Amino acid sequence: MSAEDRAAGPLSGESRAQRRQRREERRGGVLDTSVPSPCIAICQMDSSNRQCIGCHRTIDEIRDWPILTADEKRAVLAAIEERKNGA
Repeated sequence: MSAEDRAAGPLSGESRAQRRQRREERRGGVLDTSVPSPCIAICQMDSSNRQCIGCHRTIDEIRDWPILTADEKRAVLAAIEERKNGA
C-alpha cells in the first residue's frame, strides 16, 4: 500500500459524489455515536501528508465521521494506528 493510499484511508473507495449522497441520505437520521471521535482538539492539517496533526485523520475522514457506521469508524481508527506506526 502506498503512502498516498494510507493517507486516503478507508473512505478512499468512495467517490466524493457517493460520500455526498450518503451524507444527504443520513441528514436528519440517527447517527451512530458508539465509537468516540479521535479528535484531540489540535486541528491543523499537515500539507505534506494531508492529515490532521492532532488526530491523524484525512479531511474526508474528519468531515464524514458523523455519518460513518461503527464499523467504518473502527476502520478509520485502525488506519490511524497504521499511519502513526508508519506501516
